[in-house]
Amino acid sequence: MARWFFQRTRPAARTLSLRSRGDAGGARRVDFEALAPDVDTFLGQAAYLQLGYFETLSALIAPTPELAQKESLSLAAGAALLKHRGLVRLIRDRGDDALEIMLPFREQLDAFRRATHGARPLETMLSVHITAGMLDDFYLALASSYGETGREAAGILGAADDRQAIQDMIVAAIASDEEWRSLLALWGRRLVGDTLLVARAALRPSALDEADEKKVEPVFTDLLAAHSRRMGAMGLDA
Repeated sequence: MARWFFQRTRPAARTLSLRSRGDAGGARRVDFEALAPDVDTFLGQAAYLQLGYFETLSALIAPTPELAQKESLSLAAGAALLKHRGLVRLIRDRGDDALEIMLPFREQLDAFRRATHGARPLETMLSVHITAGMLDDFYLALASSYGETGREAAGILGAADDRQAIQDMIVAAIASDEEWRSLLALWGRRLVGDTLLVARAALRPSALDEADEKKVEPVFTDLLAAHSRRMGAMGLDA
């Protein structure tokens, strides 16, 4: 029987609608358009994030020994690349240079990717599954602020992400060695703050007043609820 790369012998003792992935429940709608970034910022950030997910997932393929796992990672990487290409095409259809639109966000989003890169492949897989899920939801929510461009972007971002196999690999790791549960649960909690900072930085004002904070609160509450569901689906505490 094929052996997962993370398996080891057990020790003897030891307006705006937020669309959630999977079983999301009811999404809330809030008046949030005034806080949304300009369309170039929205498209540039979303496109560069997908490119980053492609790069991270692709880098995980080489150290993964089992062919089935390599194939699963390649499918998820390919899905992120398709989303990136779709958003790049949308930027170009608007008459803009995609590289120029993405470049202002490269430093910030590369730093985010470094901060959420795990010391072990499974941690990095969890990082992609959690952060991509949260930020896909967030940018899908923002898409309603941009008319037809937003509708096209939502169609691209809402396409299949092929990350179910990553979730299955994480669940299998936990079943193989219970120590993974506490380690990955802790790592998943650490990812939330960095991810919410990326979402918060995308908003138009540099500082929100009390009224604006009330507008964004339901969105971030729903992001956290969807995060809890993702963690729960893997048997991890959020």
